[in-house]
Parts: sequence; structure tokens; C-alpha cells
Amino acid sequence: MDVIPEPRHVAAHQDGYFAPGPATGLSAGDGTQGTERWLRATLGAATGLPLPPGEAGDDDVIRLSLDPAITAELGEEGYRLDVLPNGVRLAGGGPAGLFWGAQTLRQLLGPDAFRRAPLPGRRPRLPLTRIQDAPRFRWRGLMLDVARHFLPKDDVLRQLDLMAAHKLNVFHFHLTDDQGWRVEIERYPRLTEVGSWRTRTKSGHRASPLWDEKPHGGFYTQDDIREIVAYAAERHITVVPEIDVPGHSQAAITAYPELGNTDVIDTTALSVWDNWGISPNVLAPTDNTLRFYEGVFEEILGLFPSEFVHVGGDECLKDQWRQSPTAQARIAELGVADEDGLQSWFIGHFDTWLAERGRRLIGWDEILEGGLADKAAVSSWRGYQGGIAAARAGHDVVMCPEQHVYLDYRQDGGADEPVPIAYVRTLEDVYRFEPVPPELTPEEAGHVLGTQANVWTEVMEDRGRVDYQTFPRLSAFAEVAWSSLPAPAERDFAGFERRMATHYRRLDALGVAYRPPSGPLPWQRRPGVLGRPIEGPPPNR
Repeated sequence: MDVIPEPRHVAAHQDGYFAPGPATGLSAGDGTQGTERWLRATLGAATGLPLPPGEAGDDDVIRLSLDPAITAELGEEGYRLDVLPNGVRLAGGGPAGLFWGAQTLRQLLGPDAFRRAPLPGRRPRLPLTRIQDAPRFRWRGLMLDVARHFLPKDDVLRQLDLMAAHKLNVFHFHLTDDQGWRVEIERYPRLTEVGSWRTRTKSGHRASPLWDEKPHGGFYTQDDIREIVAYAAERHITVVPEIDVPGHSQAAITAYPELGNTDVIDTTALSVWDNWGISPNVLAPTDNTLRFYEGVFEEILGLFPSEFVHVGGDECLKDQWRQSPTAQARIAELGVADEDGLQSWFIGHFDTWLAERGRRLIGWDEILEGGLADKAAVSSWRGYQGGIAAARAGHDVVMCPEQHVYLDYRQDGGADEPVPIAYVRTLEDVYRFEPVPPELTPEEAGHVLGTQANVWTEVMEDRGRVDYQTFPRLSAFAEVAWSSLPAPAERDFAGFERRMATHYRRLDALGVAYRPPSGPLPWQRRPGVLGRPIEGPPPNR
């Protein structure tokens, strides 16, 4: 049974199949209407089945229900799927569990169930089986960077559908950076009027001598954001916004020069950055900056109902603070030791501000430097150590070490790999990633909320390039995040590859331009889709 992620428990009822047809009904119990709508819209379109309303006790019915017994045994995200000779019984511990069960049902129907329209003459059938399943982690995330290269709203919605198909449930939306500001803030219109466009873009890695001289930009209106958040919620995906402070902020400083260290440089001469790497232009640690970003976050909270709000906090070069009389005066006023303490104060301010509004701050592991805010959670990207330190100090952690789950890193060492950056991380490497460090005690390991794959888009100029870098490795990551796998060295990668043979056909039906495991690469099959290779040193992140 080629289900990905691999379910916790599978047992065949008997040999044979249930073949849904035009008369097969769909019975929706209380609280199941969201999954009912999704099944009618998605499976109905792919299979051509009308799925008329049915009664729970009838034969030839797909019955949806919520079951408190499943909640008690498997949790809200658990589900039980029974395919019987006379129909399907799908029960969830909660609405999310029911929806994840529907994703498994879709996979059992075969790759044609992932098409947008039915193929003539094909009738789906389901093997008679029972599946009981639940996720290992509550945070199963994907971070998408739309600041370096903007992706239109429809591409973001498509990404949410691909996440749902893999039972991923947290979409970390990287909305701001040095190279672009992507979310409308009504009280500060210049953030998008000025900050969302750069005049040109480095072509390939930052070591490349090539430039794309065309302007690049775009942003999401607040209505766009509301649509994205609602679309995600229908798929039981939480959208966690990221607004970067105090580093990675050159686009914001370009739009509002008073946010920068004006006693060090002429911030009115800055432009939205057209290169990759780490910009030295960071926010000034002033009350004016705090009030400005409080205004930004007020609007962000109105758009995103997520528990967590990501504030970045990484790669903040402190040279300007060292040179700034204003920053040095603030260090003295606060009584902190140095510039790291100043950043800790900056992050701590927003930790308190968010907590007063019922939210939680999360940031990259640099927020540990200078002391970690009491309630903050950590995205551990520079290896495991930041996550280990945070968990031991009693802070929640999302494990996303670059050495394992940065999907912008190359997938192969061959000369044909497009824009080959950093080091090779293969499908097998991702499959053998273990989110919980063995150094942690069981109590400390309880602070690992889960794991997340990160997709930084410096070298991904469009959706096809995002597809190529992300897949099929995201399929392996999804299994790591969902399934209760053995230790990395003991994992059955050969078995996973066998299941992937079917999963590639699903990705084909979805139109995903994944990197194939063998044979011609996508740009060799479709010339002009992807750029030519450019060698260079690894990126900073």
C-alpha cells in the first residue's frame, strides 16, 4: 500500500476492492462538513463521481464522522479509515484528523484521483483495508520565502494544496526581507509602494557576475492575505507570518529611512537590496522603531489568527550599532552588556507585546544570543545546538537545521544541477533526518513542537524552480514529520522509494515539476524552464 506519509497501522480486511460509482453516496455527520465539501470538490472533479447525499446506514456510501474514542486514543489529528465491500467508513478524532484521513482515501483511489478531470473509461477502486493513523508531531511545517522572489497568490494557494496532500499543517510565510516587503500595511503604504520592488536581481547565486536587469516585485493585499489564511484553514493549515526584525530589514528602511541608523549612514540613499547574503543595514534600536513595528504587528494580528508570530531575529549584523551613538546610549540606558544584549532587549519587547495580546513569539535561533525572552519559541536553523539549548532551558522548539531540511540546497553533485548552491542533500538524506536530538531527555524532548522544511528563494525565480527544489524531498520530509519512524540508520529507504514510484504519478497528476530520481532533468525535457548552473559558495541561509 503506497501511502505517503506512511500510516501508523495498516491491516487488510480481506482480498478485494470497493469500487465507488455514480450511485455512491456521501454521508456527512456532525462537524464533518469541511471535509465533505473538500471531497465533493476535489474527488468529485478528479473521478467524475457525483457523490450524492447518502444515509449513514446505507450500503454504497462513504460515511464521514467524528469519534471521541479516536480522540482519546489517537488525538484530534488521528483518524480511522475502513474500506469495506459495501462502502467506506472514515472517522476522525477531530475535523483535522478527518481531513487527513480524506487525504489517505484520495491516495488509495490511485494517482488519477489527483487529476483535475476524470480520464474516460477509468473507474476508481479502493482496496479493502483498515488504517489507523495519527501524526508524530503537532508542528509539521513548510517555510516559503516570497521576499527574495515574489510568488503570485495562486501559486501560494497551490502550495497549500500540496502541503495538505502531504499532511503538513504549518505554513511559515516569510513575508519581509532586505529584497522585498510583501504584505500590505495600510498605515504605512510606502512599505509596499517602495519596499515591494527592486530595480534588478542577482541572477543565480550571489557569487554570480550575472544580473537580471528587470525590476522585480509584488505584494499581497490584505484581502489576498485573508483569502490565503482562509484557504489554509479549510485545509487545517495554520499560517504563521514572519516579519523580520531587527536585521533583514533594508526594504523597510528604504521605504521609511528614519527606521535605520541615521547617525551612521545616509539611509535616504538606500534602495531595496538587489543582492543576496546579509545586508549591514539594520533597524535602529529607538522608540520610534518600536512604535512603527507595533503598528505593523497590530495589522498582522488582524490578518493572521495564528498562535505564533515569527519575528526573524537572525543574521543581524551589529556593526552599525557599534558605530551608532544612539545605539550605544541605549545600551548604557538599559544596562545590557553589549550589542547582543541590545538585540535581546529588542526581541524581548515584542515577546511581551505579543504575549499581552494572546500571541506567542517565535524566532530563529539567534534570538538566544544575549538571553532568550521568557515565552519565546525557537526555530533552530544553524544545526541542532540552538534547539538543544532552548529545550534545555524550557523553551519550545521547531527543528529545521539547514544541514538537513534546507530545500534550496542542491539535490545532486552533478554538473547538470541548476544553480548548485551549498552542499548536496539527497532524498535519502532528508528521509534519514531525525528532528529530536538524542542528547535531550524525554522531558526536554517534549519541548520539540515538531519540524519544518525551509525553502529560501534566492535562486528560485518562479513556481517551476520552487517545485524542482522542493520535490520530491518534501515528500520524504512529510513522512519524517508525520510517521513514527525508527532511528535514521534503521529506516527502510528502499521501501520508501518503492512507495514513491506511485507517488511520482500523483505528483505528475498535480503538475509538480519535481526533480526526477533518474532520467532527463526537467530543463532537458522542457528547454528553457530552468536557468543554467552557476557555481558559488554556500549562501548564508
